[in-house]
Amino acid sequence: METTATKTETCEKCLHWNQVETDQGECRRQPPQAIIFKVNEEVKYETRFPTTQSSDWCGEFAAR
Repeated sequence: METTATKTETCEKCLHWNQVETDQGECRRQPPQAIIFKVNEEVKYETRFPTTQSSDWCGEFAAR
């Protein structure tokens, strides 16, 4: 029986990934996502890019 290796293109190798820490970064494929949270009776709004591990992957990989 013949086997084939599957090559997974990870976030670390993606054009849209911005490394922030050693093994963590931001996916910048789409605009930042709005985050709403409440602190001491006050509602705060913030935007952030999704955070991913360097070994994560998705179906929208683009080589650097």
